[in-house]
Amino acid sequence: MTAIEFLPVLVMIAGVVLVVGATLFVSSLLRPSNPYPEKNMPYECGMDPAGEAAGGRFRVQFYILAILLVVFDVETMFLFPWAVVLKEIGLIGFIEMFVFISLLLVGFAYAWLKGALEWEA
Repeated sequence: MTAIEFLPVLVMIAGVVLVVGATLFVSSLLRPSNPYPEKNMPYECGMDPAGEAAGGRFRVQFYILAILLVVFDVETMFLFPWAVVLKEIGLIGFIEMFVFISLLLVGFAYAWLKGALEWEA
């Protein structure tokens, strides 16, 4: 492979960077800039913030559940292409995916046993 074969990819990347930069620049010129304390307050359905959210601190359970969601979404993204090419990759590919799913299940069991999935009020 030569470097000239990657030229269309580099042109596309340069075009995307140029469009993003131009969009951000033009929007910074056109947007109103009028910050004041009420505007910068956290918004909670039209009510003044109270409780844990008022201080800007959230419980760790929110983040743990978000990370677990991402992990299992990534697993699903790997399962679909694997299922499509299963006949071509044969038994070795099946065993590798079984090991991958087993490792994810071990991680899920660990999170469950540590109480990461329990919601405390």
